Amino acid sequence: MLDIKLIRENPEKINELLKRRNPELSIDEVIFIDVERRKIQTQADELRAKRKAESQKIGELKKKGENTDAIQEDVRKIGDDIKILEEKQNALDEKQKNLLLHIPNIPDKTTPIGSSEDDNVEVYKWGEPRKFDFEFKPHWDICEEKGLVDFERGVKLSQSRFTLYRGLGAKLERAIINFFLDYHTGNQGYEEILPPFMANAATMTGTGQLPKFAEDMYKCVDEDLYLIPTAEVPVTNIYAGEILSEDQLPMYMTAYTPCFRREAGSAGKDTRGLIRVHQFNKVELVKLCTPQTSAQEHEKLTEDAEKMLQLLELPYRREALCTADIGFSANKCWDLEVWMPSYGTYKEISSCSNYGDYQARRANIRYRDKETGKTQFVHTINGSGLAVGRTFAAIIENYQQADGSIVIPEVLRKYTGFDVIK
Repeated sequence: MLDIKLIRENPEKINELLKRRNPELSIDEVIFIDVERRKIQTQADELRAKRKAESQKIGELKKKGENTDAIQEDVRKIGDDIKILEEKQNALDEKQKNLLLHIPNIPDKTTPIGSSEDDNVEVYKWGEPRKFDFEFKPHWDICEEKGLVDFERGVKLSQSRFTLYRGLGAKLERAIINFFLDYHTGNQGYEEILPPFMANAATMTGTGQLPKFAEDMYKCVDEDLYLIPTAEVPVTNIYAGEILSEDQLPMYMTAYTPCFRREAGSAGKDTRGLIRVHQFNKVELVKLCTPQTSAQEHEKLTEDAEKMLQLLELPYRREALCTADIGFSANKCWDLEVWMPSYGTYKEISSCSNYGDYQARRANIRYRDKETGKTQFVHTINGSGLAVGRTFAAIIENYQQADGSIVIPEVLRKYTGFDVIK
């Protein structure tokens, strides 16, 4: 959530930054409501002061034995007027809060300006895409032929875009998860978290999924619970409503969870295979830090995610997402995209985003400054480390052999217990 004080002090600048995201965005209505609610607050404060003064008079008159019926009636009417103003102010407060919840974060000054994903900027590539000397196959065909993923029965059990891993496929998926968690915790200093896979509306609101993206969520009809779209949601909100000490920061946390997304706006995209499904596994990286260390912690988290691709020897590229393509709550985002032979291009496997204090304001996560003793909002950062299903698909495609076998990346072999899928 944007800081209302920042909006009051720099409305033109905020509007300019928001329009870098989308020309239709504006905080004008927020400003209009803010002016009105502050007028009402001033009127109410003046009436409270008047009521206090009149109440003191009543006490003085009673001491003198004088009649106070008329002045008491005036005080009662003042109270009624204050109540009316308070109701108006509460309604405007709620309207302003709702507007702020629907306004995205302002982009960082280093985020490239653009009007669509076509304006994203490639930063660099790592590794060389493999040149096959045989006719390679897409992962969905290989998975079906070898019984690694049963797409048809996954749909039968649930609905379209749900999958059933089996046999060596299930074991490879589990091996990838364990490898990611072991490396993040053992080599990069993250604390492993196993959070609930369902979250309430307040938690979803804290990270920005609600109210904006309600249609993309799976909701329990009779309870205030949603299936989580990413571990970012519960892990970031662990300290919602709390004040941390500065000595506790930065916090590094990693979590494996299944992720659930209806993705109502993505009909027709990547309908085959494991690239875009409604349930998938992911290992997430989350950081809470001070504003002073935010930029470098974001860079370090991105490098931590990249390390997974390097160890798996999967070619990838880093892109700087432009203002039109960064996530709703983010101010800056690096996308990591893995090479997928079946597409002849790179596909997203991790988005590493810096949210500044945007999520922390929504979730009310603060820390106490050691020098001043004042509380400030933390900065939140997260990224996939990595999306497991997409990693699985990338391994199947990039490591396929002419004889039809799939070689297992060396770093995974102690987790799988096998070197090759024949």
